Amino acid sequence: MAIDFKTFLKVAPLVTQVRKPILLRGRHGVGKSQIVYQLAESLGLPVVERRASQMTEGDLIGLPSVDAGRTSWNPPDWFKDACEQPVVLFLDEVDRATIEVRQGIFELTDSRKLNGHNLHEDTLIFAAINGGEHGAQYQVGDMDPAELDRWTVFDVEPSIEDWLEWGKENISQVIWDFVNQNREHLEHEGEFEPNKVYPSRRSWDRFDEAANRANLFDSDEHDTAMLFNLATAFVGFEAGCKLQDFVVNYERQVTVEDILDKGDLSIAGDFGINEHTAMVEKLDASGVFSEKLPEERVNNLANYLVTLPSEVAMKMWTLLGNGPLENTVALHQAKTTDGTSVSSYLVEILRDSDD
Repeated sequence: MAIDFKTFLKVAPLVTQVRKPILLRGRHGVGKSQIVYQLAESLGLPVVERRASQMTEGDLIGLPSVDAGRTSWNPPDWFKDACEQPVVLFLDEVDRATIEVRQGIFELTDSRKLNGHNLHEDTLIFAAINGGEHGAQYQVGDMDPAELDRWTVFDVEPSIEDWLEWGKENISQVIWDFVNQNREHLEHEGEFEPNKVYPSRRSWDRFDEAANRANLFDSDEHDTAMLFNLATAFVGFEAGCKLQDFVVNYERQVTVEDILDKGDLSIAGDFGINEHTAMVEKLDASGVFSEKLPEERVNNLANYLVTLPSEVAMKMWTLLGNGPLENTVALHQAKTTDGTSVSSYLVEILRDSDD
């Protein structure tokens, strides 16, 4: 069963504490490499990355030298670093490597050594592959039971929320809002047609970098033709068309200020559950829930909360609870303009869910 990145980040430390190697399996472009770097940063360790698919046997075990009639193997620089200091040793695309390289990795994952050279006791081993459930879609080699038995295997399927949380600090607001409101365009699901460009989490990140460098989101008058051509090159035709329309109409998007400061709920009056969910995600991403809310904003938030579908209202309540306790208390005690008690409304939601 696949797990999201939030769960992986909770479970992985239980494995690294006992210095066992971790293998991540999942689709391309979902962020497997990035989550390894994120985990390494949290541990304060540098990453030594090698693409196993580009390695020969000599790249793995090093070169021999003869001294006094005896042959010894000199480790390559990257492996020597992993032996002399604690690092995260990250081997990418292992299932695209030659069988000789994969055989060498056997000893590394099983005994934490190669040709007599031992890894530093605090060095951690990670690898990433496209195999597993999605392996048939890729030109990769199968990993037999003995090979897999050397790894702690996690099938990863990151959630939309994983990307949105990461995107708060790493993606332009326009792109973040687009994906938040058009989640089906974050990445392709299902079979892939040959030679067709599809969106992925990685391709959105790359497109965002290029669009920012060209200042495509900074002008009031967007160069929509340039935007479309660039977007389709990175994320494909369907997502590019949808993004072009979104950017043209972006100034008419409902903002955080519309809800919290103006209290204008009429502009969200025809929202469905998806639009309300996106709006709640936007409120959270803006950071307003992480600071104490003034009374006016609490009152406007109360008015908005009671208009939400029950599951979206509970989502907003949960996200609000991640911030200062004063916000939760204030909203719980608040009443709407027409006198509806927020606490009573929440109790009603919970009662209905129990029924």
